[in-house]
Amino acid sequence: MSFFTDLAHQYIDGEWRPGKGSWDIIDFNPFDGEKLASIPVATADEVDQAYRAAERAQQAWADTNPYSRRAVLEKALHLVEEREPEIAEAIVAELGGTRLKAGFELHLAKEFLREAIQLALRPAGQILPSPTEGKENRVYRVPVGVVGVISPFNFPFLLSLKSVAPALALGNAVVLKPHQNTPICGGTLLARIFEDAGLPAGLLNVVITDIAEIGDTLLEHPVPQVISFTGSDKVGRHVATVCAQNLKQAVLELGGNSALIVLDDADVDYAVDAAVFSRYVHQGQVCMAANRILVDRAVEAEFTEKFVAKVASLTVGDPADPATQIGPLINSSQAESVSKLVDQTVAAGATALLHGRADGNLVSPSVLTGLAADSPVLQQEIFGPVALLIPFDGEDEAVRIANDTPYGLSGAVHTGNIERGVRVGQRIHTGMIHINDGTVHDEPIVPFGGEKSSGLGRLNGDSMIEAFTTQKWISIQHGRSQFPF
Repeated sequence: MSFFTDLAHQYIDGEWRPGKGSWDIIDFNPFDGEKLASIPVATADEVDQAYRAAERAQQAWADTNPYSRRAVLEKALHLVEEREPEIAEAIVAELGGTRLKAGFELHLAKEFLREAIQLALRPAGQILPSPTEGKENRVYRVPVGVVGVISPFNFPFLLSLKSVAPALALGNAVVLKPHQNTPICGGTLLARIFEDAGLPAGLLNVVITDIAEIGDTLLEHPVPQVISFTGSDKVGRHVATVCAQNLKQAVLELGGNSALIVLDDADVDYAVDAAVFSRYVHQGQVCMAANRILVDRAVEAEFTEKFVAKVASLTVGDPADPATQIGPLINSSQAESVSKLVDQTVAAGATALLHGRADGNLVSPSVLTGLAADSPVLQQEIFGPVALLIPFDGEDEAVRIANDTPYGLSGAVHTGNIERGVRVGQRIHTGMIHINDGTVHDEPIVPFGGEKSSGLGRLNGDSMIEAFTTQKWISIQHGRSQFPF
């Protein structure tokens, strides 16, 4: 496909060029195995070139009138809107996203770009009083300089853009490393859009590479001051460790094991709809997905019957078909891992109300219940179409089960009494929770992030200013200070 081959390059200092590594990253369509592109990997030396280019370009960009920076982002939004059909096709082809998922991702991407446009003008300084006579204290908000962004495969266009656009709007330069499975949608597609929008060379660089080639160069390099990482908690811990050793700030958006709680007074039909979407959207490859569905025993039978029936009706198949609701997992390793996990959990005593099977990278949905309280599957993030139904007796037990996880990203509570839902939600140790809704939500101006093993820091809205700018104190003595010697 020419769309992919045209973008199958490194983008460094405004130049499109092949990587100098001795091996290629192969970009496959996860549904049919079609080879979309072959990309020679970037070396550690090329990562250095990208960071140095960003460093050279950044100061002039920071000095640029923020209205001018805003104009570049406005043009980028226009280009995304103009090219939306081909971007949607790329999402379907490169990551196996369904038509519905592609539309969902693009809608959010446009909303986040609109917020980034406004963000260019939002940083404000302060004038603070001083106990010293004649002194004026000015506190400026200034860009951090260069930001390293590492993005995941599940929502690559959105989650790359989510850090890249605000960092640029606030006067920084960026080096972006997309996931190896989505190098185009998560990487060079953004480079092409911003290049065509008039972003000066060097301000956005995209390196397509792998830790096997560059090690920790991306993290240890002296130029970037902030690393924005979205991915698994296992890798996130390593990123945090390396950043701490090198005195860099890390913004980490990591995994989840969210609970969707159905209380005894919930609208069962509505809760079923919310739970099915929250668990199976994009084949369950979503950090906010409802891994665990907790149901009060008073409504357990009704909920379970309706939930299983709805899940069984989901259409599994070609993501390019508008009727498909469950497409492929990102690669064969993930498909095999999810299938093995289901088989192991059933062998350990769980009941499979639906037992999904793998056909290539397509994995049909599973619904498991009867899990032992110490079942390992209850403690982990399942990046696939597997739902765990867990009964409980009363709010206190629901809260205890919901909190019995190392993660704390999202969640939901369904109830006929909104304030009851809020009270329960306040007891859940999670960064985000939604009353009478699904667990999968993201909005441009709300603080997005998790507790415990689900990450560090927040993104979106004013949190972007905290993440990608720093404060600088300049004092002015209008009189004369008195010194003790």
